[in-house]
Amino acid sequence: MKWRVILEADVNTGDWAIWCPELPGCVSAGETEEAMKNTKKAILLYLEFS
Repeated sequence: MKWRVILEADVNTGDWAIWCPELPGCVSAGETEEAMKNTKKAILLYLEFS
């Protein structure tokens, strides 16, 4: 299943904040590729414990 994610750049750190609107509270952050990997893990954990 695919989930929509929203990426927003943090102008102070240069990192990315990422969240999945369909999964309330499912958020992640990090540098570009790290942020996407973290987001995938966050979604899997969210679904596992929901």
